[in-house]
Amino acid sequence: MKPIWIVDDDQSIRFVLEKALLREDLPTRSFTNPRDVISALDDADDDGPQILVSDIRMPGGSGLDLLSKVKEKHPGLPVIIMTAFSDLDSAVSAFQGGAFEYLPKPFDLPKAVELIRRAVEESQREEVAEERMAATPEMLGQAPAMQDVFRAIGRLSQSNVTVMITGESGSGKELVARALHKHSPRANGPFVAINTAAIPKDLLESELFGHERGAFTGAQTMRRGRFEQAEGGTLFLDEIGDMPFDLQTRLLRVLSDGHFYRVGGHSAVKANVRVIAATHQDLEQRVKEGAFREDLFHRLNVIRLRLPALRERLEDIPMLTRHFLGQSAKQLGVEPKRISDAAITRLGTFGFPGNVRQLENICHWLTVMAPAQLVEAKDLPPEVAAGPADAAPPRPSLAPAAEPARLMGDGAALAVPAEVFAAPAGQRSWESGLEAEALELLASGRMDVWDELTRRFESRLIVTALANTRGRRIEAAQKLGIGRNTITRKIQELGLE
Repeated sequence: MKPIWIVDDDQSIRFVLEKALLREDLPTRSFTNPRDVISALDDADDDGPQILVSDIRMPGGSGLDLLSKVKEKHPGLPVIIMTAFSDLDSAVSAFQGGAFEYLPKPFDLPKAVELIRRAVEESQREEVAEERMAATPEMLGQAPAMQDVFRAIGRLSQSNVTVMITGESGSGKELVARALHKHSPRANGPFVAINTAAIPKDLLESELFGHERGAFTGAQTMRRGRFEQAEGGTLFLDEIGDMPFDLQTRLLRVLSDGHFYRVGGHSAVKANVRVIAATHQDLEQRVKEGAFREDLFHRLNVIRLRLPALRERLEDIPMLTRHFLGQSAKQLGVEPKRISDAAITRLGTFGFPGNVRQLENICHWLTVMAPAQLVEAKDLPPEVAAGPADAAPPRPSLAPAAEPARLMGDGAALAVPAEVFAAPAGQRSWESGLEAEALELLASGRMDVWDELTRRFESRLIVTALANTRGRRIEAAQKLGIGRNTITRKIQELGLE
């Protein structure tokens, strides 16, 4: 892990923070003045800091000047400004320069460590996003419908206009949004994505616009929202059709005048952000039903890109299948599987209700579960091999086998004990399966039913998330809504490692 850089002329401050962070297994490097930091950044290359924690007033330079210079060269580096209470106005103004947070002196050491760890987690999330952006290939497709999409992206390459992407779930709307960002004048800025349907209503406002300290119970520090995180870049609002009605009003105001207020704030913050929205819903119908503001719809619907479903571009299935098989093999460190013409033909008759995402999951399933290097039609998941064309999306089945399944996680093989997947099969839903298993365990007279079923539930949930993220723990933790330390602890406690 990259070190936390501490910049302060006060030796006692440096010493206390160094010791506290080392106890948390966070490496550090200390400086006494901004000049040395700038010099070290110029020489750092890939060994730069994870986080920069800097005092404001130091001999040989100001922390605010340092912030400005750092943001010019490293816009994604989180910077925490330390300040005495008398410098609080200066610290608050630092947020206009892109500071992650301020730390008032004298500070409570556990809270300071908590703040730095939060900055580290955000930095790691951005690294995951950058890795995903770098690993994301150009969009693939030879079908006429996809060629129309490619042409539209090309025409929009030098524009900052708001775009609305429509299409079914799993059709690749975020991939289109990333392509629009990558080929836009804002390509050097951040790409920030948020699924508005995946965040509870009472948290979504703070997630989008941030909040001031004391804005609500638990708001102990000021927090930047996604609009501020995307400053100078692109904000992708996925599933915009599910946004609560009252928040639609706030979003409309931002799109109209380019300013917003943090929750509990009284000063307007300027937003220099390009907004790309996406939905699988019929927004015109949502407007008629009164669930979506008509003025917001027209504000978002400047340019509309419709992404075709996979069943509308069947000629792309062979190319996409071979691409995803190669991608899965590379991520899991195995030899790529080949697929027979008969298996390709069978895939072409499947309805793919989950679209391209479903095909990608099937290819990952085949990489792990297919018995031979050549995938035949009989090796396809049961839903595809024998199900109707409109079958439900297949779920990667990591059922008990002679050997436990293995997934890659943080550089090490993750061995999944077969008993983890011993839950009953063939149930109408996972809830009915849970009920049947609970009744069986209760009838057996066991006194640890809660612990046993909780263990199975958590194990399956974590392993499925790791399969979905190709073993990347940080990303899996984000998708599950838990912390990186939590998923690591759970993997150890549940015997998954």
